[in-house]
Amino acid sequence: MDNNNNNWSQQSVFVENQTGSVAKKFFANVFLWMFVALSLSTLAAVYMANTPEMLSYLINQETGKMSMIGYVAMFAPLGLVLLMSAGLSKLSYSALLGVFILYSVLTGVSLSFILLIYTTSSVVACFAAAAGIFGLMAVLGYTTNTDLSKFGSILMIGVVGLVIASVVNMFLKSSSFDYIMSFFGVAIFTALTAYDVQKLKRIGAGIEENGGTMAVDDTKKLAIMGALSLYLDFLNIFIFLLRIFGGRK
Repeated sequence: MDNNNNNWSQQSVFVENQTGSVAKKFFANVFLWMFVALSLSTLAAVYMANTPEMLSYLINQETGKMSMIGYVAMFAPLGLVLLMSAGLSKLSYSALLGVFILYSVLTGVSLSFILLIYTTSSVVACFAAAAGIFGLMAVLGYTTNTDLSKFGSILMIGVVGLVIASVVNMFLKSSSFDYIMSFFGVAIFTALTAYDVQKLKRIGAGIEENGGTMAVDDTKKLAIMGALSLYLDFLNIFIFLLRIFGGRK
């Protein structure tokens, strides 16, 4: 009888560990794809900024202004984000992954302008600062027992407010207004990092509760979208920090 109880206990622990590994694997995949996206964007940005022949496609050499291709590279990532969000259920995993990789590369191309405007030392410093802030908030979001979901609507309103303010400032062209907005941007996306990490932790827990029975492709697609949300959080923290502290050439 005791042997049967011991066997049942060992089997329960084994099943629990197996199930727990599903959530951990999901979370690991999210950060893996985020790292891939950051790496692709970084490589694309550095390559474009250091290759005059490629920059000539983005900037009109006669006028010094952005070319039509430059504008496409600048705004195409936004369209790809909308495509991934709207087509999550319709796109296959392979298609979604392809769009995600294309988005990462095109974002890097658009970020190459940053390397032309700001000094290398300030870019590296702000990138390191963004990584530190992101890492701290990711840990906080994963470990805190406070329910951050109640702040989701407030943070989304903040993001929409930033977008509207940015559009308005395109016409005002106020450097002071842009400077103030950058502080709000850092604060909003710093908080969003913790919020998104906790949200992803809950998604992983939901997959775990289902015993990992969700379709493999669906789980992989959720990991891609999770990586996208964290990538955007990190990228915005970095850009807003650069606007505040970046030294121009």
